[in-house]
Amino acid sequence: MQTEIVIAGFGGQGVLFTGQLLAYAAMGEGKNVTWFPSYGPEMRGGTANCTVVIADEEIGSPQVRNPKVVIAMNLPSLDRYEPLVAPDGLLVVNSSMVNRTPERTDIRILMVPGNEIAEEIGDKRMTNMVLLGGMLAYQPVLPLEVIHDALGEHLPERHQKMVPLNILALERGRKLPLMETSVIGRN
Repeated sequence: MQTEIVIAGFGGQGVLFTGQLLAYAAMGEGKNVTWFPSYGPEMRGGTANCTVVIADEEIGSPQVRNPKVVIAMNLPSLDRYEPLVAPDGLLVVNSSMVNRTPERTDIRILMVPGNEIAEEIGDKRMTNMVLLGGMLAYQPVLPLEVIHDALGEHLPERHQKMVPLNILALERGRKLPLMETSVIGRN
């Protein structure tokens, strides 16, 4: 089995870290993995995205035309990647940064008020983990516990105190329902 995931947003939203975390967690589970980052020259506020492919077998290419999953952390990312999600795929949208509803009816859609949930938790930097938790609820490519372990193993020492908050954000995201317009996987 192979799952292609695109995570996209602005620089500074934790896009690349989220992809790295998935890649490390998958490697820890003995999966084949590619992590392919792309970002603009700006330190923060420019475009950033990454593609993560997780597979049981050898991966042919790190580039993906129609990913099974897209996490869109802002409106430009939604506009760019919504048309590319594979039919029956999953689109996770940070509704805090988007002023429209996705238009596709042949995919599952999870609208996540990521910024608001992260602020409720106590740190707006947790938005990416809220969205990742939502993704893992409906596309369980890895068990959540594996992500928890990867956080502890791969966060720098200076950020280890953030592990419990990251885990809380993942758990909050995992409890969100799909949009009713989603054609499959309704809860």
